[in-house]
Amino acid sequence: MDEMVRKDALSVLSSAVSLLWGVAAIRVRDVSTSTMLSAKQAPQNHKKREMSEKKLTRHFVDHRRVKLVAGSGGKGACSFHSEPRKEWGGPDGGNGGDGGSIIIKADRVVRSLAQVVPVYKGENGEAGGNKNCYGRNGKPTYISVPLGTVVKELGKTVADLAVHGQEFLAAFGGTGGKGNRFFLSNENRAPMTATPGMDGQERVLQLELRTMAHAGLIGFPNAGKSSLLRAISNARPAVAAYPFTTLNPHVGIITYRDHEQVAGNSLKPLEYSEPFPAFVVLKIIPFFLFTVADIPGIIRGAHLNRGLGISFLRHIERCRFLLFVLDLSAPEPWTQLQHLCYELDRYDPGLSQRPQAVIANKMDLPEAREKLEILRNTVNQRVIPVSALTGQNTEELILHLRELYDGNGFGKPNKKPLSSKW
Repeated sequence: MDEMVRKDALSVLSSAVSLLWGVAAIRVRDVSTSTMLSAKQAPQNHKKREMSEKKLTRHFVDHRRVKLVAGSGGKGACSFHSEPRKEWGGPDGGNGGDGGSIIIKADRVVRSLAQVVPVYKGENGEAGGNKNCYGRNGKPTYISVPLGTVVKELGKTVADLAVHGQEFLAAFGGTGGKGNRFFLSNENRAPMTATPGMDGQERVLQLELRTMAHAGLIGFPNAGKSSLLRAISNARPAVAAYPFTTLNPHVGIITYRDHEQVAGNSLKPLEYSEPFPAFVVLKIIPFFLFTVADIPGIIRGAHLNRGLGISFLRHIERCRFLLFVLDLSAPEPWTQLQHLCYELDRYDPGLSQRPQAVIANKMDLPEAREKLEILRNTVNQRVIPVSALTGQNTEELILHLRELYDGNGFGKPNKKPLSSKW
């Protein structure tokens, strides 16, 4: 009897110990051994790093070559109706869904072709099912492009997207296959035929921006174009003391306050003839954005594609105004203008005749004064002396850009002269 009591007590004790071990194991599993939870986080440096030229070139792209493959249609189903006590149910295979098309759509929010990828594949249609179930059509794929995008195929223009929301059906989706229900007839009451879906259309297109910027900075390598764009806009292209620092165009934006607001800083409400709700409506001060592109350096023989000249000249073709940047540190800077105009005319006759101005850069050098007088006596265009390094006389350049825009019919002339305070 004592032995039985002793065995029961031992069994109860062992079960209690095992239960305690299980609870302890659970609690141990809940405890984290990582010291990162209690350690203090190291202070993060939120200073914005300077981006490399490779990353900066992704911000603006003015041409793309894309391959479009629309979705294929789903295959039709071959099946027969099966139901108890219904021997001759007949065919019930449904048709496949149509493949998704690829549509290019103009969007005023998009500024560049940088987000366009090289290959687009449309969504395929689903296959048909039994019980006369049709497959689902593939959803269309939309490619958003900026306003003024020209779509070309084999060098021929096929679409010009100039209006917000305008669409171009670039690749048609394949038609879905037919199920055996489609082939049911009086002559054939049990068709076994079902067709596969058709392949989607496949095309290779070139997307190009018709107008890349209002004005383009044109010059030889190391003429100071990137530094000048930094001085007159918020763009931050890479600047270095070696040629061909810029390999892709950078676009800077200059903001003008149009002089249509009320004198002073006070705004007066708009006048409405109809009753209007009881809240104040103020006249918004209009702004005008002028874009300037930093074109990579042109070298002699660029029209023969020396130094990637054809791709660089193509950027100039999409600018309304030409700003020739001359390096006054060169022995004869006025010869640079002649060579640049020659390259432009050999690439596209008449390209150098667009509205233009000559910018004499590096005026901070001591020998620049004498060369400036010779330059003004040699050329017929207006010469604007600036120093991109010190920012000297950049106000005159900014005001002249607006004069070029208004004077060539692109905007309304200002009623009041532009102020020189910036």
